[in-house]
Amino acid sequence: MEKSLIVRYSEIHLKGKNIKFFENMLLKNLRKSVSGIECKVSRTRGRYVVEDYNINDEFELIERIKRVFGVHSLSSAYIVESNYEVIKETVLNMIDFNGTFKIVSNRAIKTFPMTSMEISRELGGDVLEKFSHLTVNVREPDHIINVDVRDNGKTYIFEKIIMCSGGLPTGCSGRAVTLLSGGIDSPVASYMMAKRGLDLEAVYFHSYPYTGDLAKEKVITLAKRIACYTGKISFNVVSLTKIQEEIHNKCNEEFMITIMRRFMMKIAERIATNTYADAIITGESLGQVASQTIESINVTNEVVSMPVFRPLIGFDKLEIIKIAKDIGTFETSILPYEDCCTVFLPAHPVIKPKKEMVYREEEKLDVDALIEEAMSSIETIKL
Repeated sequence: MEKSLIVRYSEIHLKGKNIKFFENMLLKNLRKSVSGIECKVSRTRGRYVVEDYNINDEFELIERIKRVFGVHSLSSAYIVESNYEVIKETVLNMIDFNGTFKIVSNRAIKTFPMTSMEISRELGGDVLEKFSHLTVNVREPDHIINVDVRDNGKTYIFEKIIMCSGGLPTGCSGRAVTLLSGGIDSPVASYMMAKRGLDLEAVYFHSYPYTGDLAKEKVITLAKRIACYTGKISFNVVSLTKIQEEIHNKCNEEFMITIMRRFMMKIAERIATNTYADAIITGESLGQVASQTIESINVTNEVVSMPVFRPLIGFDKLEIIKIAKDIGTFETSILPYEDCCTVFLPAHPVIKPKKEMVYREEEKLDVDALIEEAMSSIETIKL
């Protein structure tokens, strides 16, 4: 019997008249995700079908598709013609278990001579007739056999439903620049906004020689992990060294983090404009550190004119760590390599910065020249 993967989408079915746009975007992303593996990906009503593949590639196909945003679930199914006797034979050949069972049928084409309930009832009777040791339990069965009669003349029969990433297809909500560091939070924030359909442009601030190549490679590894879900990421490395040295030498040390964050936001906005992105993503969580108070967030927000998304703003650290473990970034994030935020770290950073005092400190710097120098240092890596 021929095998296939049945792929179901997540909230796309809520999109009304715009549904075709989202369906086409997901189809494009699915095909990208399985590139390099010989197979055919097509769309039928409310479903996608992956077929014509070597059965030895099925596990790898499942692992890749599970990570595609917009996919709700998938199943490995047998494909048969929509004929009751053929369906019956296939179901009976699938039975290799004990306990209780249930048949769940779906008839997507009304010309099939039996209704969904009739298919389930007849198949259930045929199973009981052949396997007397089995019993039916429609509430909490040990096994569920699904029979999906589609409008393309084919029927898909499967038992297991594998849950996937959900969300919206990457790219359907536009583009955003994400501030990616080596910590736990920013990769999780990047993942969460990509799950809402954003295509990501990553920005990493590097402070060589205060932070070395191992710190940079750590963040590249995190970006590659996010790319497992998004399909691709442009990774922009920006030198922050001169900016940090100037702040350290000329400004009151308690404003080090605040002023540095303002530079980061300005540079991120410049990169966003250059790469046709319309928002900035950060991993900030309210009150977690000195730079994440309401006052600090207001002071950094005011230097940009585009939206700043903070998906973790109401999360505590344990919640963030759980997601990091789930998506596979946690073990890399806790590697002991310092990032730019630890360079020239003040003993007592200002917690509630007043704008007038921040402006006064910034006047000691040639802000525009420092930003231009940082922009000229950008190294872009395609992941």
